Amino acid sequence: MPSLVKIQPFKTVYLVFEGLTTILIRLPIWVVLALPKSNRPRRTWTFKRTILHRFLRYLYSPSVVPWTLGLTKEPDYRKLEQGPKIKGVWMPAVPELITGEVKQWAAISNVESIQIPGYWLEAAGTDLPVGAPPQLGEKVLINFHGGAFACQSAHPDDLLASVPRGVLQAAGPHLVRALTVEFRTSKPRSVSPSNPFPAALLDAICGFNYLVNVVGFAPENIIVAGDSAGGNLAIALARYMIENQGTEGLPKPPGALLLSSPWVDFGPNPTDPSSSIYTNAKSDFISASGPGPASVIDNYVGPHGQAGAVTNRYISPASLASTMPHISFGGFPRTFILNAGAEVLRDQIRVLRDKMKADLGEKVEYAEFPDAWHDFVALTNFEPERSEALTLIGKWIN
Repeated sequence: MPSLVKIQPFKTVYLVFEGLTTILIRLPIWVVLALPKSNRPRRTWTFKRTILHRFLRYLYSPSVVPWTLGLTKEPDYRKLEQGPKIKGVWMPAVPELITGEVKQWAAISNVESIQIPGYWLEAAGTDLPVGAPPQLGEKVLINFHGGAFACQSAHPDDLLASVPRGVLQAAGPHLVRALTVEFRTSKPRSVSPSNPFPAALLDAICGFNYLVNVVGFAPENIIVAGDSAGGNLAIALARYMIENQGTEGLPKPPGALLLSSPWVDFGPNPTDPSSSIYTNAKSDFISASGPGPASVIDNYVGPHGQAGAVTNRYISPASLASTMPHISFGGFPRTFILNAGAEVLRDQIRVLRDKMKADLGEKVEYAEFPDAWHDFVALTNFEPERSEALTLIGKWIN
C-alpha cells in the first residue's frame, strides 16, 4: 500500500490530504499543547522548538515513515544524479583492497566492491573542477550521511547535506570541499539486492581510495565525518584502514574523525530504566526501541544476525555486551564527538567517548549540548546550539 504514493495520482492525493490535515488539525493541536511550558518535553525549550519537535516526531513516526520515504528522493547507488551545480563522479570499485575479516563477512553477505557515485560539495565562493588535485596542504572532508542505513542520500539536495555544508562554512579557508559518498543502504532480505553489512563499508573504502589514489589527497589531510548511522560507518572505515595497514595499495589511515550523534550500539536495548533510550524517548524525534528500529537493524546485519549486532566491533563499537571482546581504539586519529543531552542515543555515545578516551586520551574532543536532540546540526534553524557546535568543530579542524 505505501508504494502507491509513488504513483500518480495517488502521490498528489496523499500529499494534499496530509498537508491539509497537518495545517488544519495537527498544527492547531500542537500549538495549544505547546503553550504551557509544563506540556513541553523540556521546560527549557522554546515554543518554536517544541512545535518543530512535534512535527519531526510526526514525520518519523512508524505509521508515517513508510509513506514519507516514498515521497522523498531515494538514494540510488546505481546512477549518478545530474543537475545544475551538481558535481558528481563515479568512484571505481576496489575489490583488490578488501581483505581479512571484512572480505569474509562480505562473502557471507554476498556483497562485493562496486563502483559508486560521489558528490562534491564546496564552500561558498569555491568553484573547482570535479576531482581537481589538492592544493599544497589542503584538507578535505569525506562525509557519510545518516538515515539508519535505510534512507537519506549523499545527493547535494538531500536534507542531510546541511551537515557537511555547515562544517565547510565553519572551517574557513582550511577546508573548502567535501566528498559525500552514496553508499548502499540496506533493505529487507526479501528485496534483492538487500545490501547488508558490510556493503556500506566496502563503498566507504571505495570513496576513501578515490580521494587518495585518484584525486591525490594525502591520507593525513582527510577528515572522515559522519552523522548518526554515517558516524558508525566513519568509525568502521577508520578501523579498517588502521587494522589492515600494509595491505598492498590500501591507503594509510585518515588524519581525523568527526562524529555527530553517532549510532554505535546495535545490540538489545538496556534493561536499566534510567537509560537515555527511555528517559529521552519524549524529547527526541527518533525512537531506539520498538519494531521499527529492530527491523532496521535486522536489515543491516543481514545474515550476521543478532550475534553480529552485539559482538562485531565494526557494527557496535560501543557495545557493553559481556560477550563482546575488548575493543581497542589504539591507532585511531584525533576525534571530535558531538552528542546531545536530549537524544535517545546519548548514553551509548558517552560509552564511545569513554572507550576512545581510554585509548587516545587528549586526542578525543567531546561536546554535549543538554537541550538538543539527535543530529541537530542537520537543522539549519536549530539555534543557538547548531552555530555553537559548528564553531567548536571549526576550531578543532583548524
